[in-house]
Amino acid sequence: MKRFFPVMALCLLALIPFSEAASAAGFSDWAVLLVAGDDHAHSGAPSQVFDNARRDLARAFAGIGFSPANIVQFSVDPAKDAEVTDASAIANALWDLTDRAKGGCLIYFTSHGTPDGIVTNGGVLSPDSWSRIVNNACGKRPSVIVMSSCFSGQFVPALAGPDRMVLTAARPDRTSFGCGESDHYTFFDGCFLQALPATGDFPALADRTRDCVAREEQALGVDYPSEPQLSIGNDVVASLRWR
Repeated sequence: MKRFFPVMALCLLALIPFSEAASAAGFSDWAVLLVAGDDHAHSGAPSQVFDNARRDLARAFAGIGFSPANIVQFSVDPAKDAEVTDASAIANALWDLTDRAKGGCLIYFTSHGTPDGIVTNGGVLSPDSWSRIVNNACGKRPSVIVMSSCFSGQFVPALAGPDRMVLTAARPDRTSFGCGESDHYTFFDGCFLQALPATGDFPALADRTRDCVAREEQALGVDYPSEPQLSIGNDVVASLRWR
């Protein structure tokens, strides 16, 4: 049975002794995949908004115990630290990465979204196609999967499972905000990065991120808030804490 209410997951986590939860985390042997799927603002002008998040997430995740050697990054405009964003290349890289880093999977995909999926270097990767890639590489390992795009809630049914936490930037029928050419991060990515140092586990991080997004959107005066979605499987709770 999947849980869609973070407070329930946090209550379960509170029942687990800290030493047991911390030991279960073992993030140094987790595979980490970071994907920036586009290099344009919503206006079509060039923008580094997704790459800014990708680069800073890599540093942030390394700071809480994920091994830099097990972090693979993809970008539409690749640099020394990233490969070219392409669905087939991502699938192959994730397979290879999980073959050597067997502890679990952490995936963060930030891009534009459409009602049919997430933009991947000019194409659109559907929930079914993405779930096949993730299932093939990560299987039943403990996994945290973050989909940051408009309409990203559509990925929850395809990705959710007892061994997974899935966090999305929006409902299936809502846009997310903050991808203009003058933005450094999207609202969701910025809130996630801001919340990470203040938390010690992924459910709390999800809560703080969602609260932050709501505040940002309220300040902007949006009529239809994005309402980020969260699913936490029963079997993954003990693997989600780093302190």
